[in-house]
Amino acid sequence: MSQKNPSKSQQLLWVLNEVASAYGDCDQRLAYYFLQALFAKANNSGLQLYNTLKIVEEKNYCFDTYVKLMLKFQEVSPWTTFGHVASNGAILEALDGESNLHIIDLSNTLCTQWPMLLEALATRNDETPHLRLTLVVSTSLETIIIKEITKKMEKFARLMGVPFNFHVIGGLDHLEEIKKEDFSLQDDEAVVVNCIQALQRVRVEKRTDVIDMIRSIKPRVVTIVEEEVDLTSTRSDFGKCFEECLRFHRLYFEMLEESFHPISNERLKLERNRSRNIVNSLACDDGEIEEEYWRPDKASQWTKRLKEALCPFHFNDEILSDVQALLRRYNTSWSLALPQQEHEVGIHLKWRDETVVWASAWKPIAPSPQNPS
Repeated sequence: MSQKNPSKSQQLLWVLNEVASAYGDCDQRLAYYFLQALFAKANNSGLQLYNTLKIVEEKNYCFDTYVKLMLKFQEVSPWTTFGHVASNGAILEALDGESNLHIIDLSNTLCTQWPMLLEALATRNDETPHLRLTLVVSTSLETIIIKEITKKMEKFARLMGVPFNFHVIGGLDHLEEIKKEDFSLQDDEAVVVNCIQALQRVRVEKRTDVIDMIRSIKPRVVTIVEEEVDLTSTRSDFGKCFEECLRFHRLYFEMLEESFHPISNERLKLERNRSRNIVNSLACDDGEIEEEYWRPDKASQWTKRLKEALCPFHFNDEILSDVQALLRRYNTSWSLALPQQEHEVGIHLKWRDETVVWASAWKPIAPSPQNPS
């Protein structure tokens, strides 16, 4: 396909289609979803397929079912909770002793991160602080269920005895549309910005602008968690992009195969959720997707970009201990990787010695006396 030989491509795709199955082993499932994307690319129907998958997901969506799916996923795998524990630890350290807190959440995790943090705030030795949580919503699916998320969060905050205010910023086509003024910042509040798999949804040419906007908020800490896959610098070479996309999703699908029963409905749903990213990456042009843009980078690429506006906020020993305690709840395939060189920032979650998720924390660069801005 990268050699622009359509007849040969179609022939090979049909041969491979004979062994592909969404219900088979890991290789058969990978073949099924990747062939789906490759057929769409060959027929110039990537956007049509993407929109079809999106409509089907939204039509079949149920908030309670989705929450149960995420809880089950967290039970069998630290893929998401790794970033939650590391980020919450950095946030709690940065806000220690503050009484008026404001968390700006740019993530798409549907607030599954925050019950753990609310519980930690409720058990602080000093007076329980007031928490204002601002959630930025930039996908249609999040908009559909935002009322249910709001009720769940307010109910849990009352249960924990944490004074709580929940604010939602919606109506965005792209995350880069958000402005500092939208957050209604107050002088007496300590602000943090949380970005769990958020920056990968920002268009590449706008990422510096978004990071500069975050810096202008003057947060105590910025927490950033991203999956370790490069689908940005590989975009110009379809062969390399395909190889990198397959490498990463093979790890993800193998992890699901090890974590769930072969006929698990949860496993099937998680794999289907990933199918849109595969289509997005391989069958759609950068300008086609109006929302849910997905162009992840690796830690080294993020670090280089982030260091232009922010400096590292290193995870302390207590946070690292909490992350290691989390990983001990799972099988021995999981491990924690610490920075090995001076220029490296953050920590990695590894599965079978392959890095899959990167977690880091940052703070604004202190202005020099010559340049107080």
